[in-house]
Amino acid sequence: MNSIMMFVANFSSDMDIAIKAMLVACLLPFVFAMFAKATGGFKMSDNANPRQFLSHVTGLSARMNAAQQNSFEGLPIFLAAVIVAMYCFVPQNVINVLACLYVLLRIGYGAAYAFNMPLVRSVLWVLGLLCCVMLFYFAILVV
Repeated sequence: MNSIMMFVANFSSDMDIAIKAMLVACLLPFVFAMFAKATGGFKMSDNANPRQFLSHVTGLSARMNAAQQNSFEGLPIFLAAVIVAMYCFVPQNVINVLACLYVLLRIGYGAAYAFNMPLVRSVLWVLGLLCCVMLFYFAILVV
């Protein structure tokens, strides 16, 4: 536990790290959507109605589309958690660690979806949600 506290204490306190993590989290659903389209045989003619195209894909493409949808669903919670933590003056290094951890977990989540690993995917999803909960919790503590 001491080593975890030392890691957090020594992590950069620059606000731009959390903001960059927010940007990456915002872009991840689009990356997953590109993988869904690429693996599903998307053609430019499908761009007239891409949602209809994605509703008919199967296998890897369908899983990546689901990862995209879930990433959009979880994004507001993460963004709100980081903003609230910043607003409440949670130590920036704590925010940075949890924000970066969330992004890494979401990348792992997308990979677990791609490789059809539902148990790993669920564990990563819960851990990502816990990052958000921890940000809100720390915001409550400092208010």
